[in-house]
Amino acid sequence: MKLMMNEACVAVEVLLLCLWCGVCGAYALNSTAAPSLTLGGLGAPLAGSDTALFPRGRRRRAISQEDMLAILHYHNKVRGKVFPPASNMEYMIWDETLAKRAEQWAATCLWEHGPQNLLKFLGQNLSVRTGRYRSILQLVKPWYDEVKDYSFPYPRDCNPRCPLRCYGPMCTHYTQMVWATSNKIGCAIHTCHNMNVWGAVWKRATYLVCNYSPKGNWIGEAPYKVGVPCSMCPPSYGGSCSNNMCVPAVNSNYLHWFK
Repeated sequence: MKLMMNEACVAVEVLLLCLWCGVCGAYALNSTAAPSLTLGGLGAPLAGSDTALFPRGRRRRAISQEDMLAILHYHNKVRGKVFPPASNMEYMIWDETLAKRAEQWAATCLWEHGPQNLLKFLGQNLSVRTGRYRSILQLVKPWYDEVKDYSFPYPRDCNPRCPLRCYGPMCTHYTQMVWATSNKIGCAIHTCHNMNVWGAVWKRATYLVCNYSPKGNWIGEAPYKVGVPCSMCPPSYGGSCSNNMCVPAVNSNYLHWFK
């Protein structure tokens, strides 16, 4: 468990890995003490601003516009800078349907993946925190930090067949983040009271659920293809490339659906 000490405040982060193929999951529990958490800068937006990728509307959402942008920017920053470089990395956009599904699950305050009927089709990363909360990236960045335990193309020290055999660190939060064909994300954040986290009751927990589509972390497959960036983009992108990622052609109507 990762502990963050800030004088009289103690913040605890716990991570749970995403499921693969609807048959198995994996847990990650890290233990590090630090006075603060340094957050990286946000990646460059596509076509001026990622706000063009959000559905129009002023209805209540389970996550703020600022947090949506932060999550989306951070994922695309990570995806555009993978090493070795990816030849087929697709630019990730926000999907309101995925966010709505994440909202419904976050509201259950259950520290497990779900609902099971959707996990056949969606990837999912979970994060929970108790104590002082400053930024959404405090819940997202630990997923990327697993890169230190990952050796392309397959996990070296992390076991994709967990929880049947759980030994060593896990890195499948990270691989879901950089899964080339997972080009849509939708997340929700919820404050849970008296949440049961592996037998411990947290009186106030900040719970983040992120859904990905199409799902990643297929056992035996690499998260992306290595090569010259954008050299193997799907034909539907029309050969358009930005920040080492396949993006919709400017003259297409793709972006307009999300304005």
